[in-house]
Amino acid sequence: MNSRREFLQTMGMVATYGMVSGLGLGCSTKTSSDTTTDSTNMQSSTQPKELFFKISLAEWSLHRELKSGKLDNLDFPAKAKNDFGISAVEYVNQFFVDHVRNNRYLTDLRTRCEDNGVTSVLIMCDNEGYMADADAKKRMQAVENHYKWVEAAKFLGCHSIRVNCFGEGSREEVAKAGTDGLRKLSEFAAERGINVIVENHGGYSSDGQWLSKVITDVGLPNCGTLPDFGNFCIKREKGDMWESKCVEWYDRYKGVTEILPFAKGVSAKSYDFDANGNCVETDYEKMLQIVKAGGYTGYIGIEYEGSQLSEDEGIRATKAVLEKFGRI
Repeated sequence: MNSRREFLQTMGMVATYGMVSGLGLGCSTKTSSDTTTDSTNMQSSTQPKELFFKISLAEWSLHRELKSGKLDNLDFPAKAKNDFGISAVEYVNQFFVDHVRNNRYLTDLRTRCEDNGVTSVLIMCDNEGYMADADAKKRMQAVENHYKWVEAAKFLGCHSIRVNCFGEGSREEVAKAGTDGLRKLSEFAAERGINVIVENHGGYSSDGQWLSKVITDVGLPNCGTLPDFGNFCIKREKGDMWESKCVEWYDRYKGVTEILPFAKGVSAKSYDFDANGNCVETDYEKMLQIVKAGGYTGYIGIEYEGSQLSEDEGIRATKAVLEKFGRI
């Protein structure tokens, strides 16, 4: 069994790169300028390829530290930059729900981002009602509950808020209600230059075909998706949204492929890693090839949720695997 030190060293490794191909076979004598050119080409060819995307950090990766009080939401941007070298953050609304309309607080948060050279990417919004509620009044209340987060996102410089498209009823009923709720919220957000994006987050929303049709039916350019590599449970044992055992999974690679055309963000979910530093539950090489083939070049947010490693170690492990397979 590898030691913990060997394990962490392995996770930090990136793919090596091939040397320049064989030299020409001509017999002419090289001039000094030829030699200089060859040297420049050699240096260029051995430089690591750039990532085809940008890396951000989802705040949920640190939810245990935040809930325990060890970390404060205001300190999140500085931690992302100083501890992990990540210059873009994705907030979770529950960690500053009491301050969403507090201009002084939001100004402080924005200033801390500016001072650390950190970009605010999006706000993940939960517990604000069902966007696909069958009851029209409750659905509209859910829409209006998100208005304050649209305003906060605009103030902080985010491009999007992430919402959930939950509801009860048949596949068709929830789709119809979700289309209505998302359209109303997206119209409000469009006036403020903010996107409304839906994550595959359980139930119907984790069915790639279902979600892609809902977004298509909304038909607004600022309404899109946030493909998550791991949230593809479409049915749980006891019917609840989160706690019980998942009994039916949607194929994650198929699902990401289906909702990627609407993506305005991507979430790199991770739980466990093997001795070689690879994510156990998701083939990151395959998944990133899908993302690249889809033409996506925006932010991919690290969202570590495992318990095998500490939150800090899990974030670093996920960053390493993104860097390992993201230079393709």
